[in-house]
Amino acid sequence: MLYMISSSGVGNSRPQVPVLHMVTWNVATADPPDDVTTLLHLNSPKNPDLYVIGLQEVYSGPLRFVSDAVFDDPWSYLLMSLLAPQKYIKVSSIRMQGLLLLFFSKLEHVPFIRDVQATYTRTGLFGYWGNKGGVSIRLSFYGHTLCFLNCHLAAHMKYASERVDEFEYIMDTQSFDCKRAPTIVDHRLVFWFGDLNFRIQDHGMHFVRICIDKQNYSLLWSKDQLIMMKQKEQVLQEFEEGPLDFQPTYKFDRNSESYDTSAKKRKPAWTDRILWRLRPKALPPDEENENKVGLDAKKLKQLEEDMEYPLKIRQDVYTSIMEYSISDHKPVIGIFTLEVRNWKLKMYETPLVRLRAEGDWSADIDAMVVYSPLQPFPSSTWDWIGLYKVGFSSVSDYITYTWVKDDEVAFNEEVIQVYVSKEEIPVQGGDCVLCYYCNALKCIIGISEPFQVMIWK
Repeated sequence: MLYMISSSGVGNSRPQVPVLHMVTWNVATADPPDDVTTLLHLNSPKNPDLYVIGLQEVYSGPLRFVSDAVFDDPWSYLLMSLLAPQKYIKVSSIRMQGLLLLFFSKLEHVPFIRDVQATYTRTGLFGYWGNKGGVSIRLSFYGHTLCFLNCHLAAHMKYASERVDEFEYIMDTQSFDCKRAPTIVDHRLVFWFGDLNFRIQDHGMHFVRICIDKQNYSLLWSKDQLIMMKQKEQVLQEFEEGPLDFQPTYKFDRNSESYDTSAKKRKPAWTDRILWRLRPKALPPDEENENKVGLDAKKLKQLEEDMEYPLKIRQDVYTSIMEYSISDHKPVIGIFTLEVRNWKLKMYETPLVRLRAEGDWSADIDAMVVYSPLQPFPSSTWDWIGLYKVGFSSVSDYITYTWVKDDEVAFNEEVIQVYVSKEEIPVQGGDCVLCYYCNALKCIIGISEPFQVMIWK
């Protein structure tokens, strides 16, 4: 059972089934279009709980890359500016040259997204160049470990085996500072997506085009390299994918819906994919009791967790969005419903911390934050409380912050007071919230009710 929370962190008994909206798009160095409403289904009657957006070939020329290191890149800026008014915040992002991965969540879920980490692996030019490879974000979502891996693998028809090798290398080398899930495969649920660059082999151009024109896509599946490689590569067999009931997403003439008319006339292919892997049970059900003795402690713990707190996934949508033509690839979206049961329910009825603004806040008087730890968590001197405008776009979008330990003025076991200097409070006033950021968990673990900062006189 998933419990929703109010902004004060108080749990209620209304169950919800979270929805995840995923996007993968090779944008071919183009700047974002003016309107991405269709891409994000912003006009849908039911908004998703999470957005995960993986882009490839984001422009990374030297001047742009330097500016993007200081400011948000145009894609991140657009997505944050659109989603923030809808009460989503960017929880995490990672970029490696042209590879960009962003994770957004509805504000109400943020205190229950923990242990957030991100990493990357280069595979281009013998592992020294970041034009190819993978970027990932891992986290705990209501106690379930999730990992999102956005990849851009080797191009060209003849390199199918090399693409698998690159994927295996990324899976083997990426690691996280997390006891429950130190590697990608240790996570309960893994999403692997991106420009995987697998092609349609053997079939000639004429046959492929006829199948596409008549929407007989299933006639091409048997020669799709990824489907073929799954038959013989064990690492791929654990990943699932919905049916490719949409036309191949590569390669198009830019600003058109026509496949490649250049001299090269590249054959269409489903290069852009979204797959997922639900961690296999350690043992089949009929072998559990007699073979538990042979399991190591880690596998035994995973087996018990999987049985007691199951996680189920259903793909509701898997399709391409043909209306976007800024790139030679079309974007692909996947929408998933997650059925989660909290592995320790009491931990997710309330956030780890409840906090509130004490008294009136304005720029002409010092202020006080009061917070109460509701459950044990790894606090440290690097924890801080941020003041945010209502509708903030990301964890880093704070107005000001105060170090929890440095500015602590009074405490007991239940209530702790933290001082905020009037010099740090905005003179323009407005509706704000306070967020407690836990450095050890790399995430916000408590959000206050909205309150008003009075306009300075």
